[in-house]
Amino acid sequence: MADPASYRPATGSIPTSAGVYKFRDPDRRVIYVGKAKNLRNRLNSYFSNPVQLHQRTSTMVHTAVSVEWTVVDTEVEALQLEWTWINEFNPRFNVMFRDDKSYPYLAITMNDEVPRAFITRGRRRKGIKYFGPFAQVWAIKDTLDLLLRAFPMRTCTAGVYRRAVRSGRPCLLGYIDKCAAPCVGDISVEDHKDLARSISDFMSGNTGRFISYRQKEMATASEELDYERAARLRDEVAALQKVLDKSAVVLSVNADCDVFALVTEELEASVQVFHVRQGRIRGQRGWIIERSDDHTPAELTTDYLRQAYTGLDAEAIPREILVDTVPADIASLESWLSERRGSRVTVRVPERGEKKAVLETVTKNAKEALLQHKLKRSSDLTTRSTALKEIQEHLSLPEAPLRIECIDISHTQGSNVVASLVVFEDGLVKKRDYRHFAIHGEAAADDTASMYDVVSRRFSRYLEQLVSEEPDERFGYRPSLLVVDGAGPQVAAATRALHDLGIVDISVVGLAKRLEEVWMPDDPFPVILPRNSEGLFLMQRLRDEAHRFAISYHRSKRAKAMTSSVLDDISGLGESKRTALLRHFGSVKKVRAASVEELCEVQGIGPALAEKVAAALAD
Repeated sequence: MADPASYRPATGSIPTSAGVYKFRDPDRRVIYVGKAKNLRNRLNSYFSNPVQLHQRTSTMVHTAVSVEWTVVDTEVEALQLEWTWINEFNPRFNVMFRDDKSYPYLAITMNDEVPRAFITRGRRRKGIKYFGPFAQVWAIKDTLDLLLRAFPMRTCTAGVYRRAVRSGRPCLLGYIDKCAAPCVGDISVEDHKDLARSISDFMSGNTGRFISYRQKEMATASEELDYERAARLRDEVAALQKVLDKSAVVLSVNADCDVFALVTEELEASVQVFHVRQGRIRGQRGWIIERSDDHTPAELTTDYLRQAYTGLDAEAIPREILVDTVPADIASLESWLSERRGSRVTVRVPERGEKKAVLETVTKNAKEALLQHKLKRSSDLTTRSTALKEIQEHLSLPEAPLRIECIDISHTQGSNVVASLVVFEDGLVKKRDYRHFAIHGEAAADDTASMYDVVSRRFSRYLEQLVSEEPDERFGYRPSLLVVDGAGPQVAAATRALHDLGIVDISVVGLAKRLEEVWMPDDPFPVILPRNSEGLFLMQRLRDEAHRFAISYHRSKRAKAMTSSVLDDISGLGESKRTALLRHFGSVKKVRAASVEELCEVQGIGPALAEKVAAALAD
């Protein structure tokens, strides 16, 4: 690795204006692209004290051997140039965005002499109007099929169209009235363009005039006894209305906006957007982001907004963009968006009302998309095998950890201390073997004492099962790897508990959440797994599952403790009799005020028990 000091530019040589900079590796490949309001301040931050940099950034400056910059006039130009270079060079240390699926669009070639409507995926091209994206391809096929009943424009390919022109016969769609057949002159080129413009206007949200016009024409045709034309218009109205019904109404006002939500985790993040036009959801899209810890949600918001609107036509950018986090450098971002649209664009966080409710819905979709991405990733056999192999190699384990157990401690300021134990076998959860532990007495003094207690109890059961005539397989299996949530002290406590039991063939590591460091016994320095490795993803998922399971048990214990009463400690007064007393008197206060005779009126409470209750409550 290179020493950053070997290629650090002289401070005085770096301009103080806005610009974009590139770090290059020994092979002259661009490994990082960034922008800055003040290039001198930003670049000096990389070299002044490399030890204090985030791990990913530190790795980047030690991998690079040179840095260069380009000065621009405004921050808006820096924003645009940075994104252009990120897309051109695909630098390995920049945050990477991936569509979680390839979305289909309805496209209309408005610049063609005879426009064509078709379904497409992938990159946008100039001269084509796009509508969507649609979540499912069948949804856009149904929509196009319905639209063609009212606006029978051309959908055939160029080859089919030329063949029809040469033969003088339309294709099948022309015979079944799904195409006005401009290829054989059944409709003029200009009238056919009107059909294309009508579909474009309808999909843009200007729907009312098309339906009302057909309804009026249908009434006129009925009065003139032209029932065949009236029936055709009726079918067109029904088709257009069905297209509208497929678009969920989310706002009572005819608002045009895009609504974005970001859900982040340590290694990945999910972005979802609803495209709302005329108060209806016209499209939905999402990304999965490989997240770097040194990128804040505000910076990620700026990055995904740039990706979302790069390469779009001006009319595809709405006047209002709603987000859940104010983006970094919002003024430059709004200026860039306004410049692309040709009019003012605002980016804001909704605080109340319908738009806030829509944002909450988008957030739920972002959470679901991230969950589905993680489930898909964890269910793949090849991915799981790669993860287990990486864990074995990076942690120098004697065997692949086919069974991994993880322990997490949870409490509230030392009260209601509990622990969870979760099990993964072959990279998959095994919920049947999950266990809860309630921790009391001296074992609840601190996290290390609690960890020692839980490990001792769990593996004492394991040793008992080895000699049992009827072993319980849930405790009888030995894990290849025991993961504890925490760093060196927790690892030392777990290791000590195993050694005290005479168990030396189980590997123990700790996973610290802050920097995802893996701590080994008797090692003062942690092991750092590659940030995007499948091994780290599996370790993180294991730790998060243990934390979730511990938190759920802790909450139930805490809730039970908050609803307990002095009646719980009275010997001989079971749950049903406590319930009967409270139902009869209404509260513990009234039970305390009741006489022995009044207590005996409650079903199941005899004289002896009544006296015991009265004596206990009198103390």
